[in-house]
Amino acid sequence: MWAARPSIFQYHSRMTRVAFAGLLLLAHCASASGTMDGSPPADESHPFETPIDGATQGQIARFLKGGASFQASFGEPDGLGPLFIRSACSSCHTDATEGTGLVQKMAVFDAEGRPSDDQSSLAFGPTVRPQVAAGATMPILPPRDPSVKTTSRVGPTLLGRGYLEAVDASEIERVAAEQAKRIDSIGGRINWVVYMSEDNPDTTFGAHTRGARLIGRFGLKARLATIDEFTADALQGDMGVTSPLRPNELPNPDGLSDDAKSGVDVDADFLNDVASYVRLLAIPPRLGLTEEGSQLFARAQCSVCHVPSLRTRADYPIAELRSIDAPIYSDLLLHDMGRELADGMADGDANWREWKTPPLIGLRFARTYLHDGSAASVEEAIRKHGGSGSEAGGSLRSFNALTDGERRALITFVSAL
Repeated sequence: MWAARPSIFQYHSRMTRVAFAGLLLLAHCASASGTMDGSPPADESHPFETPIDGATQGQIARFLKGGASFQASFGEPDGLGPLFIRSACSSCHTDATEGTGLVQKMAVFDAEGRPSDDQSSLAFGPTVRPQVAAGATMPILPPRDPSVKTTSRVGPTLLGRGYLEAVDASEIERVAAEQAKRIDSIGGRINWVVYMSEDNPDTTFGAHTRGARLIGRFGLKARLATIDEFTADALQGDMGVTSPLRPNELPNPDGLSDDAKSGVDVDADFLNDVASYVRLLAIPPRLGLTEEGSQLFARAQCSVCHVPSLRTRADYPIAELRSIDAPIYSDLLLHDMGRELADGMADGDANWREWKTPPLIGLRFARTYLHDGSAASVEEAIRKHGGSGSEAGGSLRSFNALTDGERRALITFVSAL
């Protein structure tokens, strides 16, 4: 499957064409001007894979280099395996949005329908890794056990992720404190994670003390604190590609401790180039947003969790993202979304029913909605917020109380984000 696509080395031989694309992007960025909500101007010519407005020539050069690596497919000589899910980042994040790749997760449930305290039957962890390479013969597949529940996760969009990293920690803490005072069911909380990554030679973004407690921002349950970690974790977990932040192969049924490429598979420069690409991805233009839609979004209490904007740090290393109101439509907090949307997975401090409020970025390009892609429309996604025990039950009741026209206007607003 993966051998049919260009290898990582073939992609880097194409940088002449990439550089030409960079000239086009430089011209685009030089002529662009921002909009009131902080997103790029309403220009449909580059809806995907566009760097943030105002990016410097040096930033764009690294963005393009990282983008080429992001698109490339790994093969065995590049360090793919021993087990993997997909062979390229772009398989799960096509055009930096949702891709065709799904990640399956497993959890053992007890007779009462709750995650069992004993997950030992999943000897190699909760992630299905169905493909093998580099001498491996045994994939990780769901066991034939009726107590094991298998769920799917769609690769989330990566658009605007630098804005999430730039949000000031005090802003996230402020919103959590405000929600704690509410008298309804809404009350998000921070997923505090312990930074356990190895040293990253590029310390511009990764200068964290090992063992430090940081606010999780990335991943569907906010278990990762930085884009560097997010990138390294995906390379290791989805492709079996090791890096300075994740230098070891994951446990596997064959007991292999390395793959066809001896040692760490990619260096710090590769990791940081891909992380820079993710960090610099723009929020696409938002067309058709109306004041009526914004007011209805607030009336239905959507804005309590999908906070329209959060203030970014004054000292964030990317100047263009400093001290702005980042229009991410998320509080970056964990919320109990009810039994129906639960997957049985604890992740860091997140329990089996909790999910991070997903940023509403690039929604108008989405094909499916919710973490598992189970909603075919925005309205269906809204209605699935009302499961048993969900914090969003009151918000769904507010949505249902709107007139038909108001509901249509609200859905149009959300669909345009």
